[in-house]
Amino acid sequence: MITRVTTKEELEHAYHVRTIVFIQEQNVSPEEEMDEYDDEAIHFIAYDGKTPIGASRLRFVDNYGKLERICVLNEYRGQSIGKQLIQAMEQAVLEHGYHKSKLNGQTHAESFYHHLGYETVSDEFLDAGIPHVTMIKLLTVPSK
Repeated sequence: MITRVTTKEELEHAYHVRTIVFIQEQNVSPEEEMDEYDDEAIHFIAYDGKTPIGASRLRFVDNYGKLERICVLNEYRGQSIGKQLIQAMEQAVLEHGYHKSKLNGQTHAESFYHHLGYETVSDEFLDAGIPHVTMIKLLTVPSK
């Protein structure tokens, strides 16, 4: 189940998942991972029952919804949790009146994002010492 974070406990759950994935697994420094943008972002959390298993955040930058900090615990990868987080964020982007989403994806996940309709628009660059590319997607309102 994917939900927008509305409580302090849910936010702590999201931070816990990010800590495991980015800080412990990928050796990103806590200062880089937990930044000043967390306060302004809309956070999302994925649960398996009551267990937090995935997290992400969304900010609005320029004319884009910027999808950030997308992560899923290792034992839950390959079960479409990341896809569900992205779809929830894309829905929020549309609800806020934007029609473009953007993300800086780790290069090892580039094909995953391509499969979801994202197009690579940059050369490879390092973020927190990890190779990334910038990707964008034009969003359309689903027809009823």
